[in-house]
Amino acid sequence: MSNKITLDTPSQAHVVIVGGGTMGSDVAVVFLRASSQVYVVESNTSLHETIRQKIQQNLENIEKAENIEKLVIVADIHEIDWSSINLMVECIPEKLSIKQDLFKTLASLAPAHVLLSSNSSSFPISQIAEGLETQERMIGLHFFMPAHIVPLAEVILGENTEPELGEILCKFMRRCGSVPILVRKDIAGFIGNRLQHALGREAYALIQAGIVTHEDIDNAVRFGFGFRYIAAGPILQKDHAGLEVHVAAATTIYPSLANDTSPLPILTDKPKNGTIGMKTGEGFYQWTPETIKAERERYDEALRKGLEILASDLPPIRP
Repeated sequence: MSNKITLDTPSQAHVVIVGGGTMGSDVAVVFLRASSQVYVVESNTSLHETIRQKIQQNLENIEKAENIEKLVIVADIHEIDWSSINLMVECIPEKLSIKQDLFKTLASLAPAHVLLSSNSSSFPISQIAEGLETQERMIGLHFFMPAHIVPLAEVILGENTEPELGEILCKFMRRCGSVPILVRKDIAGFIGNRLQHALGREAYALIQAGIVTHEDIDNAVRFGFGFRYIAAGPILQKDHAGLEVHVAAATTIYPSLANDTSPLPILTDKPKNGTIGMKTGEGFYQWTPETIKAERERYDEALRKGLEILASDLPPIRP
């Protein structure tokens, strides 16, 4: 199986991204910056020019404006010459039935040399691949928003994925300037989201109990232990501090940590009340169009500055 799939040099690769929304557009930049030929499939043709402009602006921001010539936007997967494609990345809405329908169509449309991947953060690739003959060449490729700034890319092996394909895709993503991690078992949430939810569960439990406010939770992470994570991850950081100190603290703290098996009311009541964050003008914080714009600009700028700090630790783009 895997010897039919060649995915090595980005500048020689042809990549199809199905879905031109926020994530799909940003994922396109990841491959375009490495000089891949990129096809974005977006059924809503009225969005095509907006998608192109957004991608072009992001390429200009990293001085790769000329690579916009390698972008083609089409309305239907049947417009693609699949005989020339190496990799497909699905970035459509998080509805299992829609994803399954897409991959069912691709099973007969995309030849055996096309690696089929999904950016889904909700559904394991094994579930999407259920019952399909293409299971051996289906793999998870999960990015974090904004995908063209956040370097991490999770490569997830499904239950029936050819294991060698994980190594092939990881190598390719490194050449694209990403930091891939190989997830060898298709578990819910993969790695990044599981770690985030573990922290979130404790954070919401502390807020629910009236121990601390949501603002102070954010400050504790951003200006405390989270601040150190840009220099070292949680495992390396404890090697710095001393594992004996960590074990002593863990022995005291672990028994009192939240172990709820479902989200607490402090979180679940928000969607019930229609207060889900920036989309509705209120979540834990209050939002106006002006403050949303300012916050998103601040957020992206902070990420870019963090990326500059990490630059020497990132794999170079090798087109």
